[in-house]
Amino acid sequence: MSDTRLKTLLNYYEKDNQDAFIIFALAKEYEQLSQIDKAMYHYLELKTKHSDYIGLYYHLAKLYETRGENEMALQTYGEGIELAKSKRDYHALSELNNAKMNLEMEMDD
Repeated sequence: MSDTRLKTLLNYYEKDNQDAFIIFALAKEYEQLSQIDKAMYHYLELKTKHSDYIGLYYHLAKLYETRGENEMALQTYGEGIELAKSKRDYHALSELNNAKMNLEMEMDD
């Protein structure tokens, strides 16, 4: 991703730091740039401000996995699974269940 895209997202964020899509896009951009701490900050910000934003749970849990924080990843997958059930978002539910199961199997090895 380009520096220009990050600057554009930061400009949008400065104008409206409550917009869920902007926060998510900023977190993803930092993740793509391997700036994991900044990505984590914005995913957690999104979770605080918009805990019903279903897409964040998969990506936040994957970041926890990247950092070796498997228990936090499992907890985050679980939170996302419960939210997906309550929203009847079966696509997200399937992705979260599969990711959680894969992590559990890796941890058992």
